[in-house]
This record gives sequence, structure tokens and C-alpha cells, in this order.
Amino acid sequence: MSKKNALSEFVRSIENYPSWLKYRIITFLFNNKVKLAGTAKLKITDLTPQSVTFHQRNKKRVQNHIGGIHAAAMALLAESATGFIVGINLPGDKLPLLKTLHVDYLKRAVGDMTAVAILTDEQLEKVKTEEKGEVSVQVQVSDESGGEPISCEMVWAWIPNKKRE
Repeated sequence: MSKKNALSEFVRSIENYPSWLKYRIITFLFNNKVKLAGTAKLKITDLTPQSVTFHQRNKKRVQNHIGGIHAAAMALLAESATGFIVGINLPGDKLPLLKTLHVDYLKRAVGDMTAVAILTDEQLEKVKTEEKGEVSVQVQVSDESGGEPISCEMVWAWIPNKKRE
């Protein structure tokens, strides 16, 4: 039997909190654990068992030389969303690892950005049951105009975590 995922258990324990408080707590925990996400001040705004939404405000700390969100910050947004949805669904004795990060920059971004990462039913089953494996996580990154300035492919793998067993 797989070990319980501490983050999933915690999220389940606060699911009846008001949304504003629940997402503030989950964001704080994530940004405290993933230091670069904390520096960029990423925000989790929605979460279901199969999807998560991250938001990045266009603030000075993440801007490039022309006032938009920096290319690396866009990649961080997509990577964080995909990693979170995989990580929250893995059994507690598995270690998530980013295997492939491919980002195509399509056009200049306008304002704040949002990333929505989704696992399909098949991927969810695979993540929860296979000892080790990998999934290509769908992520849509959009800006304030509703456009998609980047297209991403994020492949996440997992292996048994000997330290957590």
C-alpha cells in the first residue's frame, strides 16, 4: 500500500475553509517550499484533484527589460503549476522530478499571466498507481488579453523516494 501524501492530506483538511483563506494557505506552503516561486510571488487561485491554476502578477521583481513578465518567470509559472498537480497526486513515497521543460515563446505577453495545469483521468490513474513513470502534463498559459504567449510541454517523472519510505 502506498504512503499518504502529506500535502494532499493537508489540502483535504482545509477544503471547507473559505476559498480566499484556503488558497492563501496553500500558496504560502508552496512558496515556502519552492523558494523561487516564493521570490516570484506565484499565487494558487484554484485547485481540484485534476487541475490547478497559478497566477503571476506583472510586478517589477519578475519583469524583463521591456516591462513584461520575464521569459524565465513564464517558464517558472508553467513548471510550478504542472509540478504541483503531479506532486499533489503522487503517493507520499514517490519523488516527482521534472524530466523535460520545453517552452516556445510565441508572442509578447500582456500584463498578468495565468497557468492552468490538467491531468487526464488516465494520467491521474498512472500517477497514483505506477511505481515509477512519467506523464506529459497539459498546461495552458495565458495573459491578461486572453492570448497564449507561450506554448509548453512539461514531462514529469516519478521514482520511489527511499528517504520517505
